[in-house]
Amino acid sequence: MTESSYLHETRVAYDTVAADYAELLRDELDGKPLDRAMLAAFAELVREAGEVADLGCGPGRVTAHLRALGVDAFGVDLSPEMIAVARRSHPGVRFEVGSMTALDLADEAVGGAVLWYSTVHTPPELLPKVFAEAHRVLAPGGHLLIAFKVGDQRRHLSRGYGHELSLDVYWNPPEQIAELLGKAGLVVDARLIREPDASERPRSGQQGFFLAYKPGRD
Repeated sequence: MTESSYLHETRVAYDTVAADYAELLRDELDGKPLDRAMLAAFAELVREAGEVADLGCGPGRVTAHLRALGVDAFGVDLSPEMIAVARRSHPGVRFEVGSMTALDLADEAVGGAVLWYSTVHTPPELLPKVFAEAHRVLAPGGHLLIAFKVGDQRRHLSRGYGHELSLDVYWNPPEQIAELLGKAGLVVDARLIREPDASERPRSGQQGFFLAYKPGRD
């Protein structure tokens, strides 16, 4: 699968499901205390660091959650329909259409970046490009939070959120994610692997959360 085809597939799928996805997952974080704990730790690290990019923000629920924690967060997503939903749901918050593989951000432009399950549709061979872009836009000393599905498999979805679609979903080994982040120049300093909760069983498996940072200049 080429980069352009996976991006097209992802954009079309999320344009299709945007409104229903936003409604179904609107309150998802309420029942996930460990997920909220990782977001809270990240917020504490970046609250005074300037702007923070929520990359692959979808309908903006994590962006808004971070802003409620005092973070100057904005969102970027591949899907124009997701961005439209985010703007309607969270007026006054900045949301932009863009790709994690080629961000329209200057070098060292943000103090933090979030990849909240936004790499689950990225073929593993293209993860280095995503992580390199995150490293590029992070200021020295900036922090990154990534959430991902733990495993070593690919599944193809033909239906989701009440719609027919065509979308690959990837589970990645934590060791692989840590290695690729390291190769991109990011240092992992905290890891959480949790078991699936009731809303995720039986198909989702373990969930991974890594905090990493871009080393400062000597």
